[in-house]
Amino acid sequence: MSGKQRLELTWIGKYDEIKVEPRILLEDKSKGYGDPNTENMLIHGDNLLALKALEQEFAGKIKCIYIDPPYNTGNAFEHYDDNLEHSTWLNLMKPRLEIIYNLLADDGSLWISIDDDECHYLKVFCDEIFGRRNFVANVIWEKKFSPQNDAKWLSDSHDHILLYAKNKDIWHPNLLPRTAEMDDRYKNPDNDPRGPWTSGDLSVKTPNPRDIYPITTPTGRVIMPPESRSWVVSKERFEELLKDNRIWFGQSGNNVPRLKRFLSEVQEGAVCKTIWFRTEVGDNQEAKREVKAFNNDEVFTTPKPERLIERILTLATNPGDWVLDSFLGSGTTAAVAHKMGRRWIGIEFGDHCYTHCLPRLKAVVDGEQGGISKTVNWQGGGGFRFFELAPSLLKKDKYGNWVIDERYNADMLAAAMAKHQGFTYAPDGEVFWKHGYSYDKDYIFTTTQFVTLEYLDLIHQEMAEDESLLICCKAFQEGADQRYDNINVKKIPQVLLNKCDFGVESYSMNIVNLPAIDEEADDHE
Repeated sequence: MSGKQRLELTWIGKYDEIKVEPRILLEDKSKGYGDPNTENMLIHGDNLLALKALEQEFAGKIKCIYIDPPYNTGNAFEHYDDNLEHSTWLNLMKPRLEIIYNLLADDGSLWISIDDDECHYLKVFCDEIFGRRNFVANVIWEKKFSPQNDAKWLSDSHDHILLYAKNKDIWHPNLLPRTAEMDDRYKNPDNDPRGPWTSGDLSVKTPNPRDIYPITTPTGRVIMPPESRSWVVSKERFEELLKDNRIWFGQSGNNVPRLKRFLSEVQEGAVCKTIWFRTEVGDNQEAKREVKAFNNDEVFTTPKPERLIERILTLATNPGDWVLDSFLGSGTTAAVAHKMGRRWIGIEFGDHCYTHCLPRLKAVVDGEQGGISKTVNWQGGGGFRFFELAPSLLKKDKYGNWVIDERYNADMLAAAMAKHQGFTYAPDGEVFWKHGYSYDKDYIFTTTQFVTLEYLDLIHQEMAEDESLLICCKAFQEGADQRYDNINVKKIPQVLLNKCDFGVESYSMNIVNLPAIDEEADDHE
């Protein structure tokens, strides 16, 4: 057998190449809200195209990405056609996850909500992208408060949240805030001036012969460590702890000794467990009530509660970090990120970007008090900018030739060409031929004019000796592309052909409009 094999998940179409066009984003200021200088972005459009549009600027910058993709359960959701074959579903997820990996910061993490139907396939594939060693955990979220009585087999009461780190060596979750229940475990029966405390076992499973010694209680009882165990400290250290009133023999003074641990000395937070109960982070019904607060006409079948997203962002981010959700749905991730002081990017394709996300996020800016608002003392503020994806840069004319779409004006064309050629679009107001740069003193200039030799000479006269320039134009005079070593002249659209798939308006998850589902019924995913 030839070739080197590896462990991987294979499916029909896995290696079919998709060359996604890097579109530009067009801001619609009429739909933005609040602070006009905000960095928060709400994007309406196909999420694969939108992710590609973000890749150049945000690669390596996003601290936390949460996605809640269609679960491919064979049931048609209200907003998604979720009846996809496994291969088709994986083909839709593959390019999205590859760009998501590029967008994540080195100390970033990806959280994916998924159910049993695709969880295990998705886990194996994510191992390929992130590396199996960067798998962190499979979180179990209790999504329902009661059994589904009409279930054919077992009533599903949980979803999975797959957690991957970009680099597990440097990514570490934050601690969860301590709860009142945790602190209630600490008492002060001996009125210790250091405050409440709890006690722990003074013995250890792995015995150390040096630490097996008798301890005499205040009542005179002599106690040895349990069989096959030793004390957790040496005899000398025990005497120090005893003198410091850190050994507890019980109210009677006759119990097996225990080590006192003071509340004032414990870490400020708690390590998160992998089972998240609905009483801690909410369930689908709670999420539906939150959605109904701003859109009572249409409620998603399986929305996520704000408390669930709050838990994720608490673990994975700090104030000011970038958060991205490319399956924004009803806007929960953006709403929670906003209330928690994170910068956010939300992407949604369907009309519910207008009917759900927009009104919800406007309400958040205005200080709405649903969800986690009271918990985080949200009072309103901030804002977001709204973007639409630009159309495909090239289209075919009636003769089958690729031409620039007439909807592109000069500024849009310059921005698009900069993105396509790997330049940062940054027009220089004083130098007309500097539309962007790739690195120091390497520039791009896009024009629809016919570039003559004389025109090229004028530009070259203005250039410094150590500057270089790429000129993209519709046509140029013969010899212009050979005239100067530091000026590269290329034709549009020839310079773009075969680099990506033009004319594709959607790589969508087949969004459809279906009859609304009874909001009071149990979830049937």
